Amino acid sequence: MIQTVSAVRDGHRPGFRTSVRVRPIPKFERCEQLSERVPYTTDDAGLPAPSDRFSESVGANGPLLMQDHYVIQKMAHFNRERVPERVVHAKGGGAFGELEITEDVSAYTKASLFQKGAKTPLLIRFSTVAGELGSADTARDPRGFALKFYTDEGNYDIVGNNTPIFFIRDPSQFSDFIHSQKRRADNQLRDHNMQWDFWTQTPASSHQVSFLMTDRGTPKSWRHMHGFGSHTFMWYNADGAKFWVKYHFKTDQGVQNLSADEAKGIEAADPDAHRRDLWTAIENGDFPSWTVNVQIMPFEDAAEYRVNPFDLTKVWPHEDYPEITIGKFTLNRNPRNYFSEIEQAGFEPSNLVPGIAMSPDKMLQGRLFSYPDAHRYRIGPNYLQLPVNQPKAPVNSYNFDGPMNFEAKSDPVYAPNTAGGPVAQPERYDGAGYHVSGDIVRSDYALHKEDDDFSQPRALWEKVLTEDERTAMVGNIVGHASAPEVTGDMKKRVVEYWTNIHPDLGAGVAKGLGVQG
Repeated sequence: MIQTVSAVRDGHRPGFRTSVRVRPIPKFERCEQLSERVPYTTDDAGLPAPSDRFSESVGANGPLLMQDHYVIQKMAHFNRERVPERVVHAKGGGAFGELEITEDVSAYTKASLFQKGAKTPLLIRFSTVAGELGSADTARDPRGFALKFYTDEGNYDIVGNNTPIFFIRDPSQFSDFIHSQKRRADNQLRDHNMQWDFWTQTPASSHQVSFLMTDRGTPKSWRHMHGFGSHTFMWYNADGAKFWVKYHFKTDQGVQNLSADEAKGIEAADPDAHRRDLWTAIENGDFPSWTVNVQIMPFEDAAEYRVNPFDLTKVWPHEDYPEITIGKFTLNRNPRNYFSEIEQAGFEPSNLVPGIAMSPDKMLQGRLFSYPDAHRYRIGPNYLQLPVNQPKAPVNSYNFDGPMNFEAKSDPVYAPNTAGGPVAQPERYDGAGYHVSGDIVRSDYALHKEDDDFSQPRALWEKVLTEDERTAMVGNIVGHASAPEVTGDMKKRVVEYWTNIHPDLGAGVAKGLGVQG
């Protein structure tokens, strides 16, 4: 006689006996199933689950049955638990908090979140850049520093890093740069020769690589590093007056970095050290905070400024445009579910509120399409309906339907219409426009009077780093370029690269690599 598990489910035999002995369910599980204090398990449709432990089978030792939809649903869902990881910034973590503006900057922007006294909930995501989901938090790499502000005018995203500059200034190079930093196509190994091959042929990278090769390239934790909007943005006030702005987020915990040896040691002991540190601090009520500063440049200064103010490989010298403190943000809540609130979070530089606009920064312009398009691929076209991405402000969009749509929109679904649908208010963006003219070209930026690729990293070496920090930088470069795959010819190019910044730096690297002049 064939007996299905419905006849012996969870050890219960409804009126007939079998010679097959079935192990009874442990007492604690029966208590949980019977307890009124613990909700009973259901499937994803809300139906009571037949068992937490056993599949449906022909007898206790027989084959399983296809009619066991509950187990099939569990396995099918398990196969689909993950979405594609981010092609860059895959490994990270984050938290929620609040921005509070303490100073009056209404003369520069009409954005509601930057008005004195405003408090705005936010999400932050920290990350490495090149590593995959399982990679180490302490790898030598820039750190992503992405902020989403849930304002009363819609979401405003600042998608920055822990450095004020980047490796390139034209988005046409971005995919090539990332390919050089990730894994080879043939053996799927990271390759330092490939990294130096790109860097040494890209002089614009020298400022960012200089930062990377100091101990700032291995921060002690996310809590102990600064953040930057990196790009130049436009602010405009209620009267339409325009300004250029850069964001600086200064850690209130103090900057702390790791030596190369310390970073390697932590990598071996705990690859998730930064994620663990942030989570533990917030769980213990030790809420990290950052002071929010801005540099503000009058709109008219940009044209004749000594360096191109929109070049992402450059900083604005503070003696020209000092930082102004405008507020502080504090992180005070960990995610309740990492996947839904961090992995599915989508940050996009194109999310701008009235009072804030784009600049001619080519890298920023290139990210306007690529970031939201990456989210459409990775988490679906309706990713903005996910709770973590959903704005707190009302959404009155004419976009509708599509995969995983949760909004039951009715007509009208087009504009203009005579059915009482929402109408755009262009005046909210009065002030965002400015005059531009020129021929259509493919070109680098027009040079300003002090534009070159080595002056600012030279100033970092000469004026910012201490003697100990310079020694550590040389050691980090030598260690990185001493990887077995780095060829002799490449080492010579590495020495030339650093000599362009400063002869002492080049000499130190040459000595460490054994490269003869």
